[in-house]
Amino acid sequence: MARILVIDDKKPIRNLLRQALEQVGHEVIEAQNGQQGLQYYWLMPTDLVITDLEMPEKDGLAVIRALRRAFPQSKIIAISGGDQALLRTAETLGVQHTFQKPFGIQEFLEAVHELVQIQDKRAKIHSL
Repeated sequence: MARILVIDDKKPIRNLLRQALEQVGHEVIEAQNGQQGLQYYWLMPTDLVITDLEMPEKDGLAVIRALRRAFPQSKIIAISGGDQALLRTAETLGVQHTFQKPFGIQEFLEAVHELVQIQDKRAKIHSL
């Protein structure tokens, strides 16, 4: 279905998201910090980026800003276990969805599906 980049410094979170996304047919690429995530994305852009907001080396807000500058049409979901203000800031930067940890996996997968469907429709239109 879709190639999804998951950026989170906590391996258990990456594992949980990978399992949930792979169970519904997505390919998952993992990055343990924002710097690594951006490197992966610049080498091979994905259909969707899921980024934590609080990470070492390059936080999620920096990732979102960099993606918005270089790839303004990129689809992004921001997640955070921290302050709600971070999620509101991510929204002002143009992410499509935000989730406060812990979050319901079904609601999360529905948001992913919505964004991937938008991407799929655009790809079909461009191929006509």
